[in-house]
Amino acid sequence: MTYEQLQSLKPSVFKRKCGVRQETFEQMTEVLRPHLDRRGKRGGQPKLSVEDQLLVVLEYWREYRTQFHIASSWGMSESAVCRLIQKVETLLMNSGKFRLPGKKQLYQNAYTWSVLVVDVTESPIERPKKNSELTTVARKSGTR
Repeated sequence: MTYEQLQSLKPSVFKRKCGVRQETFEQMTEVLRPHLDRRGKRGGQPKLSVEDQLLVVLEYWREYRTQFHIASSWGMSESAVCRLIQKVETLLMNSGKFRLPGKKQLYQNAYTWSVLVVDVTESPIERPKKNSELTTVARKSGTR
């Protein structure tokens, strides 16, 4: 499903399909456009627009599909999908807008202490005496 087809969807359906809100998607394309848009430049031109390239990467992240399947559905080679995923990941991370908080920041507020008191006093257990005939195992000499 190309970006032109996704634009007509409701925001809730768009988020369900892509995994991000439409505003976030637009922010991502603003970050990626200077690096991925090659119109008017020398060399090979990409088959897909910047928005569709981002959709390829979001599809990889969201649906856990293999790169082979994504490549066959978008009409690309598997190596092109791999390169695109790596390029988009590094560009988005280097922009600083889409980073997740670090470990220290996540663990900082993760611990909310709650105390649970358990009564573990010892109580006697009723069990049969060792010498009683009912529980004593028969002697070896008596079993022949």
